[in-house]
Order: sequence, then C-alpha cells, then structure tokens
Amino acid sequence: MNIQQFRYGADNLSYLIYGENESIAIDGGAVEEIMAFIGSAGLNLTYITNTHDHPDHTPGNHALLERSGAHLCDHNALAREGGVVLENEIVKVFPTPGHTVDSVTFYYDGCLITGDTLFNGTVGTCFSGDLQAFHGSIRRLLDLPMDTKVYAGHDYVEYAMAFARLVEPDNHDIDGYLANYNPEHVLSRLADELKVNPFVRYNDPEMIKVLKERGSPTATEYERFEGVMHLE
Repeated sequence: MNIQQFRYGADNLSYLIYGENESIAIDGGAVEEIMAFIGSAGLNLTYITNTHDHPDHTPGNHALLERSGAHLCDHNALAREGGVVLENEIVKVFPTPGHTVDSVTFYYDGCLITGDTLFNGTVGTCFSGDLQAFHGSIRRLLDLPMDTKVYAGHDYVEYAMAFARLVEPDNHDIDGYLANYNPEHVLSRLADELKVNPFVRYNDPEMIKVLKERGSPTATEYERFEGVMHLE
C-alpha cells in the first residue's frame, strides 16, 4: 500500500493510505484533491478518520462521506482496537495523548501519520496539560526504527528550523534538514528529528548543555523533556 499527502488551508496536511482498491482518508480536509485522486486512481474510499478532533483536522469528514460510500471511523475506537484492516493488511493505530487527550498516531510500513503530536522539526502544543502523557507518546514514537518516516498534520518546517537555530546556533545538521525540505511532499525520518528537533533531543549531550545553561533541571529524562517543552 501507499501514502499520498495533500495540502489544505495555510499549512494543514491530509493523507490517503491506499492499496489496489481500498483507501482510508486521515484528516481529510483536502476534499477536492482527495476525491480527484481517488477517481483518477480508480479507488474506493473505504474509511474516513482523524488524528484528533480539532476542527482544523475534521472539516472534510462530512463532505467526504456525502461523496463516497465510506465509513466514518472514530479514531479512539481504532486505537482501542489496535488499528484498521485495509485490503487484508493492518494499519496500526495507537494512542499518543499530549497535544490533546484523544490524539492518535497511524503506523504502516515504516511510516507514521502523527497529526499534531510530532511535527517535522517540532512538536505540538500540550493543550491537554498532561506533559507526562506527552513525554510517553514521544518516547513511544522514538522507540520505532530510526528510518521510520514522519508525516505530520501541518507543515511548520521553516518556522521550526528557525526556532531550532535559535536554540542551537551551532547545529549544522539544520542546514541539511532544510536542504531536504520539499513543501510539495513534507516528510522526515526519526533519525533526522533526533539531529535537529529540539523537542526530541532532550537526551542529546548538546541539548542537555543548553538546558543546563538555562538553569533547567536535567537529572531525569522527564525533567529534560519538561525543560525542552518550555524553551523560548
């Protein structure tokens, strides 16, 4: 199966996971583009779902329902069930609370669709107020193979790298990260994130040095994560 990315709004990103016949739309705000792709590829839209319930991620749900025979799946139910079956293959779904209580991540064939949990170059705001849960979610993602591809819910790459450069002005990996940035197809790998994303670099010696210089506690991993989440 394959993943197709679609842009809508200022920086939102929709996704379609598809096989030979069936497909699932995730955060399908790019309604026209998704339907055009499905038509040209001869696909059926089987399922519609979301990474979380924020309104900028759900605006396409009803329009896609009206224009297809798809079934709208509750993302929390999918996470409880462990995933969704598409053409006899499982797209895994697991809870990644932190940005919101209901945030989930989709995982298939070495690819993550992370919504607003992990962006390319940054992470989401902790609107849930539960930083410990957010830390657990980031840890879960970082435990995956380092060549895992990250497909996020927004394209914040240029802003994220400008901030990363402020935090670590001597981090030359930022230049390479930006050189590989393609706004027409936004992705990175977990290995890339560990080189440049301040919010997942909390165990890196250089980031620990930054935190110490700012007076943040660094004795435990959670203290370091909390420190990077409060970087300004």
